[in-house]
Amino acid sequence: MSSTLYLTRPGPQTTPDQRAEERAGRPSKQRDPFFDNAKMLLVTLVVVGHSWTLLPDSLARHWFYDFLYLWHVPAFVIVTGYLSRSFTWSPRHLSRLVTTVAVPYVVFEAALAAFRVTVGGEELDMLFADPHWPMWYLAVLFLWRLATPLLGSPRGLAVAVAVSLLGGLITGEYLDTQRAMGLLPFFVLGLLARPEHVEVLRRPTVRAGAAALLVTAFLLAQLVDGRLATEWLYWRSSYAELDAGLAHGVALRAALLVVGGFLALSFLAWVPRRGGWFAGLGAATLVVYLFHGFFVKSAEYAGVAGWAADRPWLALVVTTAASVVLALALAAPPVARRLDAVVDPVGAHRRRQKD
Repeated sequence: MSSTLYLTRPGPQTTPDQRAEERAGRPSKQRDPFFDNAKMLLVTLVVVGHSWTLLPDSLARHWFYDFLYLWHVPAFVIVTGYLSRSFTWSPRHLSRLVTTVAVPYVVFEAALAAFRVTVGGEELDMLFADPHWPMWYLAVLFLWRLATPLLGSPRGLAVAVAVSLLGGLITGEYLDTQRAMGLLPFFVLGLLARPEHVEVLRRPTVRAGAAALLVTAFLLAQLVDGRLATEWLYWRSSYAELDAGLAHGVALRAALLVVGGFLALSFLAWVPRRGGWFAGLGAATLVVYLFHGFFVKSAEYAGVAGWAADRPWLALVVTTAASVVLALALAAPPVARRLDAVVDPVGAHRRRQKD
């Protein structure tokens, strides 16, 4: 899902890590395995969260699901913002924005929609204008990137919070602008972060507090579903659609911004800092994000939800394990290398011309 979603084409001249950094507009020598680990962990959690939609309505689903959605999308957005700091309105960056975000959006929006209609027999409308699950992230990323040069200051964070809180007044689904506005503070928080801020997360006292906060949130998450509709955690509906007045809606969204932010940072405090095989997969997160929807939908069409209905806890374990395996398999270099031409058709064409 983005700097968070950069995919590179493995090859003999440069490593996947180096190519990912080049496409992010930063020298490869600045690459930090912390962010590769964070990206791969977060995109794996995206796959896990989407697979949990196959589970029946039960404590097994809602407790874990609400806990995850309190913070994992905010964490994803923070990392995306951090890795977007160098974006400018230069021709080079704007061109890459089109080829690495807009083009994959068009390709996979059409492909996933066609798959859902022809294989799943679903009825869809507003193709491209209303992103189909899970293409919304590319749509809002495009908007965030365009606004990046205007938001990279402390004043930008105040503007982003105001946009998020007032965005709840708007009803509409065009290009998921509601999500773009609702989650904007997390993106700007990433834009404002610096390496020294990331270093603070390494402190033992910070990590201890982060662990306590995550455990507390997990234990309390089972209470959220009965008092807070899960729809609030998607950042896509207006206050009116959520049956909330202005004061109530603003207060609740502000609380979610604070809780989501602290929990996201708590997660990041525990992301490993060392490189290795897992960090190496972080360059292929766009492949994981764009392709996993076909597998989740295939499982839905195959009747996994019916199988899970009578065994919610077993289904939770099985779908979680299968999701992790799927994410790792899609990010594996041999797989990611072969899918590159589909994920980045413009870049693949340019590379073929150079070869």
